[in-house]
Amino acid sequence: MPIDPDKAIGAELPERSFAWTESDVLLYHLGVGAGSREGDQTDPKALRYTLENDRFQVLPSFGVVAPTFHETQAPSLDLPGCDINLAHVLHGSQEVVVHRQLPTAARATLRTRISDVWDKGKAAVIVQEGEAVDEAGEPLFTTRSSIFVRGEGGWGGDRGPSTKVELPQRAPDADASYTTTPQQALLYRLCGDRNPLHADPDFAAAAGFPAPILHGLCSYGIVLRTVVDTLLDSDTAAVRGFTARFAGVVFPGETIRVRTWDEGKQVLVSATIASDDEQRDGAPVLADAVLTRA
Repeated sequence: MPIDPDKAIGAELPERSFAWTESDVLLYHLGVGAGSREGDQTDPKALRYTLENDRFQVLPSFGVVAPTFHETQAPSLDLPGCDINLAHVLHGSQEVVVHRQLPTAARATLRTRISDVWDKGKAAVIVQEGEAVDEAGEPLFTTRSSIFVRGEGGWGGDRGPSTKVELPQRAPDADASYTTTPQQALLYRLCGDRNPLHADPDFAAAAGFPAPILHGLCSYGIVLRTVVDTLLDSDTAAVRGFTARFAGVVFPGETIRVRTWDEGKQVLVSATIASDDEQRDGAPVLADAVLTRA
């Protein structure tokens, strides 16, 4: 069997030391659409993402990509007990919790383990948990992610939890949108994810898509930035964590609509496609998305 849960669950991945600079943060913010609105080049709030002055800040979602930011090869799937094909893999879900506001430059160490392997019947889900600490050993952030591996389920294992976030029936407290650019995925891939699914039309076709798709983590960062800007006064320090399930694909050039409901300590989020194409309008982007306030 390509996935052996007995070997995978609990396995620790090699410890990774990494570092980032202000330039890396600037590139990431541009990759998730910061500075793209008319007037952003002079808006003090917008410049908090794109100008390295004393107000410069970091989106918490940067922590997810920081350990691999300087990678120039396609992501490795060399996981203990898992022999899987990159073309069969989709990002399933992502969570990040920051233990304090991320610095604009730092050195850190990441320790990651496989915490669960779930059998969804026609697919398998592999869950990883990571803890990042700074040079002094102080916690920086925690990540939890899952990948969805098509064709690798059916061994009779645990299906895993099924949690659904119910959105309020009332009107959202904020309703905003961001139109991705045709080159959005080509820019975002410079943030350490060279998966050809997001750039190579032939690879995308082999994976069953009509064209390269936007990185799920790019959509994740776009949505988080939009929520911070529309509901949290563009202050990333107000965010403790953000979790979401990747529920659909975005093709570069499409518009992501982000609606938010302020529930106090938590902000519930809906992210869907807004399009004149009836088949695409309303298609899910992120599901079960929740921002937790600091």
